[in-house]
Amino acid sequence: MAGATLAIQAEMVANVVSVDVEVGATVAAGDAVVLLESMKMEIPVLAETGGVVTAIKVGAGDVVQEGDVLLELAPA
Repeated sequence: MAGATLAIQAEMVANVVSVDVEVGATVAAGDAVVLLESMKMEIPVLAETGGVVTAIKVGAGDVVQEGDVLLELAPA
């Protein structure tokens, strides 16, 4: 599926501490894109593949549920 976007999702209920990328940014696999906090532990969310950020669905201070989309990537 050429041109398909990849959704990066929350793996747990957590608070969004920071979004470390902006729309249009190019990220590599393994780059931290969002920092979450759950049970007083900070958990970086890593990009599984490289790409270009096309949409950011959360902001600092948001509470996310497991499975919520944090941001979307398009293939680079």
